[in-house]
Amino acid sequence: MPLIKIRDLHFYRGDKAIFEGVNIDIHRGKITAIMGPSGTGKTTLLRLIGGQLRPDKGTIEVDGQDVHKLSHSELYELRKRMGMLFQSGALLTDINVFENVAFPIREHTQLPESMIRNLVLMKLQAVGLRCARDMMPSELSGGMARRVALARAMTLDPMMIMYDEPFTGQDPISMGTLVNLIHKMNEAMRLTSIIVSHDVVETAEIADFIYLLSGGKVIEKGSSVQLKKSSSQWVQQFMQGLPDGPVPFHYPGVSFSDDLLSPEEIV
Repeated sequence: MPLIKIRDLHFYRGDKAIFEGVNIDIHRGKITAIMGPSGTGKTTLLRLIGGQLRPDKGTIEVDGQDVHKLSHSELYELRKRMGMLFQSGALLTDINVFENVAFPIREHTQLPESMIRNLVLMKLQAVGLRCARDMMPSELSGGMARRVALARAMTLDPMMIMYDEPFTGQDPISMGTLVNLIHKMNEAMRLTSIIVSHDVVETAEIADFIYLLSGGKVIEKGSSVQLKKSSSQWVQQFMQGLPDGPVPFHYPGVSFSDDLLSPEEIV
């Protein structure tokens, strides 16, 4: 069975439909990408999976548990098994790298300091930043901060990690490092990973399966190879980054010639 089952998901913000009848399966041990243009609800989907938001209709099951039927304590326990890499990194600015990574362990366990130290050094070693453990978040580059955040997301050895736009704002070297880390961590720790992104090339490189969202629905799904062969013009426009297509370059309205010849007064 899939680790996460989303069925007939509906979610609204006021009168605006974010999701209308979405069905998604996130399979165990795989990297699944949720992609689509900005504003299609990708980050909102992660919040629904984590129980921060409630759907207007439909169900979300994580490891056989209906997230939105859990009690507060049950949801808290489930979240301990979920790692999260926030788009901004969300490091605590007043404590150093070591203490940022140690924070979840101190919060959720009763482990002795000697074991906490070893665990933190192991996680930092995995992301290549063991020797940066005494640095403050303000001293880190954007790529380093994202890697520290990844180390923190792994501290409790979760069954899954959710990545919210992990490649945004990264230089080519940092981006390549993150792509490599996500892929290797997923294999080494037998994780289930969900990547929310609109960075097509980097995400398609490591994703086992991709869902494309737009207009509150799943437009297409499949492997990166399958999507590149899709007959859908919308899919081709998105995957190739074409400026014009089903999503037009020009905002809809009267034609340019009619606008120029309009008798409206110029103030």
